[in-house]
Amino acid sequence: MKHIYALLLGVLFGGILVKAEVVSWFRIQEMFWFQSFHMYGIIGSAIAVGALSIWLMKRFGAKSLSGEFINPSPKPLHKKANLFGGIIFGLGWALTGACPGPLFALVGSGYGIMLVAILSAMLGVVAYGHLKDKLPH
Repeated sequence: MKHIYALLLGVLFGGILVKAEVVSWFRIQEMFWFQSFHMYGIIGSAIAVGALSIWLMKRFGAKSLSGEFINPSPKPLHKKANLFGGIIFGLGWALTGACPGPLFALVGSGYGIMLVAILSAMLGVVAYGHLKDKLPH
């Protein structure tokens, strides 16, 4: 039953992304050309909501569904790895006009060509799995 809830929440979230024009190629291009505040406002508000949520979870001792305390710990910063990963991520985002999150919402909206981006992302994950030990961490 929890898989049905996850599916319904995913469909709802995808619909919200589409209606908010977060998956719009034109909105993403506006962001990269600094022509509109739309995407920066959405990303900024998501960061603020995320930071507030983490603070509240730590403050009130939130627990997961399995009963464990939720206490995210800071991750170490790997400058070289983050730089190369950010460049690859940004290039993919600029080339496809979409970050990985809304790719499925785009396919659901009728942009079947985004299946190529999904397949490419999956191949990237497989490539990373094979090359992980040789990459800077």
